[in-house]
Amino acid sequence: MSDSAENIEVKVEGGAVSDLKDKVLAAIKTVYDPEIPVDIYELGLIYEMNVYPVNNVYVLMTLTSPSCPSAEVIPSEVEQKLKAIDGVQDVKVELTFDPPYSQDMMSEAAKLELGFL
Repeated sequence: MSDSAENIEVKVEGGAVSDLKDKVLAAIKTVYDPEIPVDIYELGLIYEMNVYPVNNVYVLMTLTSPSCPSAEVIPSEVEQKLKAIDGVQDVKVELTFDPPYSQDMMSEAAKLELGFL
């Protein structure tokens, strides 16, 4: 797992929520930046992921740049895929650019896929 992935804050309270967290993470890993052949999780775009006992999901994420042409598409896709998970009550996806994104946030797998290693 990448350094960025290990540093993601994942709050899970309660046993049943643990399974839901796995489904949330799996769904996030199906979202790709249209210009980069790596999912947004491995790119290091997910800063925080919280799954609460009432099955509400909160994701704090960034984009590769504030002027990213997919700025509306990627967060909307994350929200749609999370809402499609059976049992999820509510989803909030928040964008931030603090800290600013850098290639250091990518997992080793992403760096390898993109030819940075």
